[in-house]
Amino acid sequence: MNVDQLMTELERKHPGEKEYLQAVREVLVSVEEVYNRHPEFEAMKIAERIVEPDRVFTFKVPWVDDRGQVQVNIGYRVQFNNALGPYKGGLRFHASVNLSILKFLGFEQIFKNALTTLPMGGAKGGSDFNPRGKSDAEIMRFCQAFMLELWRYIGPETDVPAGDIGVGGREIGYLYGMYRKLAHENTGVLTGKGMTYGGSLVRPEATGFGAIYFVKQMLEDKGETLEGKTVAISGFGNVAWGAALKATELGAKVVTISGPDGYVYDPAGLNREKIDYMLELRASNNDVVAPYAERFAGSTFYAGRKPWEVKVDIALPCATQNELDGDDARKLVDNGVFCVAEVSNMGCTPEAIDIFIASRTMYAPGKAVNAGGVATSGLEMTQNAMKLNWPREEVDDRLHQIMNSIHGACLEYGTEPDGYVNYMKGANIAGFMKVARSMVEQGVI
Repeated sequence: MNVDQLMTELERKHPGEKEYLQAVREVLVSVEEVYNRHPEFEAMKIAERIVEPDRVFTFKVPWVDDRGQVQVNIGYRVQFNNALGPYKGGLRFHASVNLSILKFLGFEQIFKNALTTLPMGGAKGGSDFNPRGKSDAEIMRFCQAFMLELWRYIGPETDVPAGDIGVGGREIGYLYGMYRKLAHENTGVLTGKGMTYGGSLVRPEATGFGAIYFVKQMLEDKGETLEGKTVAISGFGNVAWGAALKATELGAKVVTISGPDGYVYDPAGLNREKIDYMLELRASNNDVVAPYAERFAGSTFYAGRKPWEVKVDIALPCATQNELDGDDARKLVDNGVFCVAEVSNMGCTPEAIDIFIASRTMYAPGKAVNAGGVATSGLEMTQNAMKLNWPREEVDDRLHQIMNSIHGACLEYGTEPDGYVNYMKGANIAGFMKVARSMVEQGVI
């Protein structure tokens, strides 16, 4: 495999899809050396096949708002690779959604799902619909219209969507209700469901919890613990609040949160009361963080700025792709950051990653760090197939075991001669090798 040659061809076929091309290049560069030691991969053109989705569905979603006006959005489902099991990946409802972003997320999902060791392929989907500011009735009508187009192409053994940005428990409920009506069956076709109709305990907080379990392993590998460490977190959605809650439980102090309006610095650290306040704020479709500083004395709001300028031990980007750039990385390194872990998908730009690795700062990519969400979705699928629910402790224990296993795979493939663990390389190689071997064994299809 010649990465530059393959990327040139991809750029020709998919011009302007920068997020997708960025994700593909990162993986191929990491695996190139190992890949070229396997002539069977080249003979079966595994690289050329794995970087293209199996299929992409694009459809219009017409719906009626509360004023009686017809609105039209675009819906997508990218079924990327199912060599390991049914397609699995979230649905994102956000104004920024486009095909490039969904292809990048679907491509990442292939290897993230492989790392969990559960039988799941990679997919992603969503719409440029923005739930913010919409009534419950409008969101219900949109979700029903969206599922009316999607339902024929998904199923518990075919493609199992989940939530993502803009798709929480409310949206999953409306989507599932419409699927059940159309398909005339109750199955585990969606994950992130409510507990009254097949959901799993721990699922809402699983991505954040799993990320902290992974970071805990990173620190323990260096003889450190979370106890007493200061943590900067960006965002404050499901992912961020789960990470903040578990980090606080394990003795760390989370001192920042952020939103589209800026970030808040709270030197006293978040606690359960503060987390509950932010969850109430978000429940009212309000994702700004400035009110936090007005509510809690001693905290400061910084409009239009990012939290990476704060001196902390651990940085956890939890918001969106490419949110932490080269300038942010230099600030963190200059301030002596000990560990950076992407809880968002591809949260760091390539320049930022290069800076962390060159400075030998502990850095781990989203496909390893945030795999706890899809891992628990996989556990939800298992519970649905068995027609039962596990208690919270059992789900949490299994999540902990999966994250420890992913960390071990990263060490196996990413430990360099000087002892530095290149988690990006380790995660990419571990995930890629499992999928590639499965594709070889199943032939050219």
